[in-house]
Amino acid sequence: MIRNNQPLAHQPRHLRVARWLKRLTLAGLVGLAGCATDSSPAPDEPLFTVPANFPPPTYRFQNNALTKEGVALGRMLFYDGRLSRDGTISCAECHNQAYAFTHHGHDLSHGIDNRLGTRNSLPLQNLAWSQAFMWDGGVFDLDLFPIAPIENHVEMDETLPNVLEKLRNDPAYTAQFKKAYGTDEVTTARFLQALSQFMLTLVSGNSRYDRYVRKEAGATLTADERAGMALFTSKGCASCHAGALFTDQRYRNNGLSLAFGEDAGRAHITEKPEDRYTFKVPSLRNVEHTGPYMHDGRFRTLEAVLNHYADGVEDTPNLDPLLKQTSSVTPGQSRLGQSRPGIPLTADEQTKLIAFLKTLTDSDFLTNSNFAPK
Repeated sequence: MIRNNQPLAHQPRHLRVARWLKRLTLAGLVGLAGCATDSSPAPDEPLFTVPANFPPPTYRFQNNALTKEGVALGRMLFYDGRLSRDGTISCAECHNQAYAFTHHGHDLSHGIDNRLGTRNSLPLQNLAWSQAFMWDGGVFDLDLFPIAPIENHVEMDETLPNVLEKLRNDPAYTAQFKKAYGTDEVTTARFLQALSQFMLTLVSGNSRYDRYVRKEAGATLTADERAGMALFTSKGCASCHAGALFTDQRYRNNGLSLAFGEDAGRAHITEKPEDRYTFKVPSLRNVEHTGPYMHDGRFRTLEAVLNHYADGVEDTPNLDPLLKQTSSVTPGQSRLGQSRPGIPLTADEQTKLIAFLKTLTDSDFLTNSNFAPK
């Protein structure tokens, strides 16, 4: 059985495991393994590693310890179109590795029968640190996450029982389930946790920025990149895109025009008026490759995103207070002499901010053969 999440305050055992993981990482030894078979990875190829500049993960590894065979099974499932009704849509259809596991170029993701979704596909990266999933936080546990796209009419349009039956009728899968779990029984829990095991390995923490802040030999940033990093803090970007994960994982309204359509956002889940038009703050890691941007993909470029914050924020209901802290527009901008919500940015500041954002690209993550179809 898959257990529900509990508040961290009620998980002292989890916290001990997290601290243990962090200590092992700093020693360069992390690689979780265990379960039914002797499947320990080679010391130089850990299954899961916490980057030295990251906080401890929040995923409950004690309930789903990573194994080489379990990760391999999850990888098979991730790239298999049979998770969809007609065999055409795999997880990778909307989560392409080369673009940090997003549906690159699609403002709204396309699913089975070319049906159009209502939101942009979020990247799959650093999921061991995520506390909830999807733009509205509608899924609270990674082990339950795959059910949503599988049974969504627009995405995969299948049922979980049908998927499991397909796998039971495939000898290659029953053999892999046996390797991973000791028997060839294909169950809901094993299916979901194998997918989690693979997705948990999708750790992105080796960008030029990471190497720079870890003071690794030869790691440098240009003058413009360093200036952009300073602006990222001074202009308040880091207030929402916080910490090593570049997200505070909260739900915020960033002043998008409602002329594109009214998506209730977080309120779709909570039904609270104060949550209308709020969405999960996405991580900015690999943001150079995850466009288009925003929950509905309305901005095609990073320049368009910064133009929005500089000159396009609307005082919509529940606008985040951080954006209501208005200040005079810098001379030379279109809002000369005015004061309104947003983040005043000159063209030069935007250029430097984008230079910094591009240092968050983790080329190793985007090309790691362990994450590709086998």
